[in-house]
Amino acid sequence: MTTGRRCRVLYVDDDEGLRRLVGKALDRRGYDVTLASDGEQGLELARSGDFDVIALDHYMPGQGGFTTLQAILTTIQDPPPIVYVTGSEETRVAVDALKAGAADYVVKTVGEDFFDLLENAFAHAMEQVRLRREHAEAEAALRAGHQRLEVMLREVNHRVANSLQLVMGMVHMQASHVADPAARAALEDTKRRIAAIGQVHRRLYTADNVEAVDMQPYLEAMVRELEETFSAPGAPRRLVLGVDPVQLQTDRAISLGVIVNELVSNACKYAYGPSEAGEVRVGLTEAPGAVVLTVEDQGRGMTPGAAPMGTGLGGRLIAAMAKSLRADLTYDPGHRGVRAVVRVPA
Repeated sequence: MTTGRRCRVLYVDDDEGLRRLVGKALDRRGYDVTLASDGEQGLELARSGDFDVIALDHYMPGQGGFTTLQAILTTIQDPPPIVYVTGSEETRVAVDALKAGAADYVVKTVGEDFFDLLENAFAHAMEQVRLRREHAEAEAALRAGHQRLEVMLREVNHRVANSLQLVMGMVHMQASHVADPAARAALEDTKRRIAAIGQVHRRLYTADNVEAVDMQPYLEAMVRELEETFSAPGAPRRLVLGVDPVQLQTDRAISLGVIVNELVSNACKYAYGPSEAGEVRVGLTEAPGAVVLTVEDQGRGMTPGAAPMGTGLGGRLIAAMAKSLRADLTYDPGHRGVRAVVRVPA
């Protein structure tokens, strides 16, 4: 009902006497009433008029009330609420009308009680419409806000990815001007770590879902880059990947990506000799209540208690990322070579 005008009611009933009484009674109560004598006329008026509510009698010659109810609800876009009018012994009819889409029903009685019931039913029906529209508007506003947030997140991820790419370029430039091989290698390791994080943000601003990372293409891209980095003509490094369709939230994907980068880098650098071919397998599977990462090789293995090869920073990063994920990190003592298992709780 629009503020500043009377509520517009369409009353459809083949009983001429009752129709006139309803028209006069509702007019006295402040309603703008249009009367229809049968279902066909009621449907025509409903299609052409701008009514706030429709009252529809069940028994009418020709097109009955139930058929008219269905026609109004199925052929009129955003139809007004319909109050169904039935006899005193027609509970089943009223229930069927409500199931078909009527907003309320009223039992015909004699006297002012009937008009009171109609007015109460009108108020109830229009309140239902108001609540539904407010709910729909709130949902639309929520969807619009979510869409704006997604656009902002994509822009943020785009900017972060570009910034990380710039940092990688600066690290690369620095490495090219460093004479010490160990320092140059450390800078290259840093560049790979930045790349592992940058891959996440690149995927987020190009994906449909900006809140989670599809781990399969993410790890495929990372493994491909690591294979190219560590392979040499005389000592190829073959990286084999097996990943279930797993999606992780951004921070968890970054932490797991750093772990993969460090474990694969360590395997490529230390599992096999400098002139020896080698294979590294990476797996990510879903298990009950967890996601399980495995990185394994068939190389020389680890000596218990021995000092870490290299600077040891990779091992500390792995431990820190596993802690942030609340993950269990274990090494399979029975495996030939090294087999790291990271169990991340879901």
